[in-house]
Parts: sequence; C-alpha cells; structure tokens
Amino acid sequence: MDAMEATPADACRTRVVLGIVGDKWSLLVVRNLRDGPRRFTELKRSIDGISQRMLTVTLRSLERDGILTRTVHNVMPPHVSYELTEMGVTLREATTPLLEWSIAHLGRIDEARDAYDARPDTPAAS
Repeated sequence: MDAMEATPADACRTRVVLGIVGDKWSLLVVRNLRDGPRRFTELKRSIDGISQRMLTVTLRSLERDGILTRTVHNVMPPHVSYELTEMGVTLREATTPLLEWSIAHLGRIDEARDAYDARPDTPAAS
C-alpha cells in the first residue's frame, strides 16, 4: 500500500511516528549521526542544550523505532556507539532540507519574533 492509499487508522499511526521523530531532539541526534557511528559523549557535546537524561531517552526511543543501533564495544573501558540504520539514513535524507532551511532562516525568524513582540497589540505569552 502506498501513502496515497492510507486508511484513517494509518493516518493516526503516522501522527504517532511523526511525534516520535519530530520531537525537539530526535532530528538533531539523527543529523549528528550523519557521518557514521558516534559515542554518547560525542553526541552530548555536539547537541547544545540536551541533558544527559534527555539524550538517553531520545537514543532509546530511536533505537526502539529502528532508526539507530546501539553497539557495546568489548574493550577496556567498555564503550557504546550509536549508528543510523538503513531506515535512519532515509530519515536523515528526508529531513536534511528541513534542518538546512532552519539554519538558513534562524536570523529572519529572530527578527520576525522581535518585531512581533514589539507590537503594542501583541498578547502576553502564556
């Protein structure tokens, strides 16, 4: 069945998947695995603002969904690395334009927010 033949139940399940991969941190993790396997500490250093707990939760969720694999290396001291699966690579390819658009427009978004917040008719943020 292709996407054009999706049932209402499929659409509901799609929202669940989009919620998982579209959360605040998942796409940043996927982006940071674009060049191959990375260790937890490397990911933590490369993703500004993510806590150790949130990175752990995000990695477990992505592993559960088949987006990445977790490999324990039997060395002293032991270490763990994370790598995109084939499905994870296709997710990275699909979301790269969105991430590039985000980076390219950060300044314009900041300007638009400042202008909006400076308007006298702007309601206070909840």
